[in-house]
Amino acid sequence: MTAAGSSALLTLSSVGDVARLVAVVAVCAVLAALVRRASGLGQGREELVAVARATVQLALVGAVIALVLQSWWATATFLALMVVVASWTSAGRMGLGRRGWILAPVALGALPVTVGLLASGLLPLQPIAVIPTAGILIGNAMTATTLGGKRSLDALVERRGEYEAGLSIGLMARDAALLVSRDAARLALLPGLDQTRTVGIVTLPGAFVGTLLGGATPLEAAALQLVVLAGILLSQSVAVALVLELVVRGTVRAPAHAG
Repeated sequence: MTAAGSSALLTLSSVGDVARLVAVVAVCAVLAALVRRASGLGQGREELVAVARATVQLALVGAVIALVLQSWWATATFLALMVVVASWTSAGRMGLGRRGWILAPVALGALPVTVGLLASGLLPLQPIAVIPTAGILIGNAMTATTLGGKRSLDALVERRGEYEAGLSIGLMARDAALLVSRDAARLALLPGLDQTRTVGIVTLPGAFVGTLLGGATPLEAAALQLVVLAGILLSQSVAVALVLELVVRGTVRAPAHAG
């Protein structure tokens, strides 16, 4: 069995290593911004801001994570912060003024699944296992909520005529909205499904690689990754179902129709 430290994918043992890290990250961010700008997909500023934020956030997390892992109260507070930030980010991406409702699909999509995985006994009931597991599920629930919510809201705007046609033949407002937005929301589940279908062939996800580097056998790493992928599918399904329900009931509205 190889020690985790000697099998690390990235080492920062010298000033030169740190300099290379900074250079590679900066070059990737700048090239991403230039490609986006040149292809007309945006101004390119978002890539630079995102990488800068990630740098600061990861540095802060690295500084406080040891303290967080020493206490269940600190762990719970950190998880709550993760959910709030994920919900705020998702609602902002959807262009919502009232963002509080998006806590529901993100939190209810990720946290019960985390509890279920830990209750199964397959993962140790320790902060060191809770935080990364919950982080993976919260992140995927956030992505699914964003895509499902935004596509549903866009469908209601773009297919307004079909919605009104449904009302004209006697459908309830919820049913008419569901008729035009459900297929759009379903697309939010495709990335998770594709990742699960192609795991081990196209992709080697982080849980698998990280567990291997931590000294687990390939079979143990594969088993952990399978549990995580199944949890992601469940959390995303719950998140998309809930955000779709919020949209079709009019609780969450497109910015132009909010209020």
